[in-house]
Amino acid sequence: MTSASTPPTPAGGPAVDELLDPAFLADVESRSMTDVRGLRRRAEQEEVNLSYTRRLLQGRLDIVRRELQRRAEHDGRSLVDLLPEILAEKGRGPAHGLGRHQTAQPAAPERYESWVHGLTPDVDLSDVAELPDADLERAARALASAEGSLSERRRGVQRVMDALAGELARRYRNGEADVAALLADEGRH
Repeated sequence: MTSASTPPTPAGGPAVDELLDPAFLADVESRSMTDVRGLRRRAEQEEVNLSYTRRLLQGRLDIVRRELQRRAEHDGRSLVDLLPEILAEKGRGPAHGLGRHQTAQPAAPERYESWVHGLTPDVDLSDVAELPDADLERAARALASAEGSLSERRRGVQRVMDALAGELARRYRNGEADVAALLADEGRH
């Protein structure tokens, strides 16, 4: 577990910090269409990265919580037997995603896997059935806390994406941009 004196790096690190800084959008109205599209692509990539990281984290958290529940209920089934239930997301509330179509893939999956793994450095989650309750509870708290922070940052990135999409839409609506130019520009990328 990371100690209280060394909290984990925020999800997405400096790249997301930059997107969440109000200065990132400060002069968007005066930027070129190419620049605004580039900013939007950067934000979309970071959102994909955060979404991937959240899925990794949530999977670990679901497994840890289900193991704790299995123990509390004295459920004789093994965790492996329970995996279909865990993977089916039983007991989870409605999805909170925004239904965004993603065309990008995570940029460096191993980096996000390492970040999630680093949330519980002194608890090896490769065999949760063998871990003491105290370790599982500590891991669950750390993962849940990180998931909350990650989700908040992801929502912030989504707001940046929406602001950039709104600026692009405004330009098309007001005749400041041309669809033919968009198609020509997109064809070059």
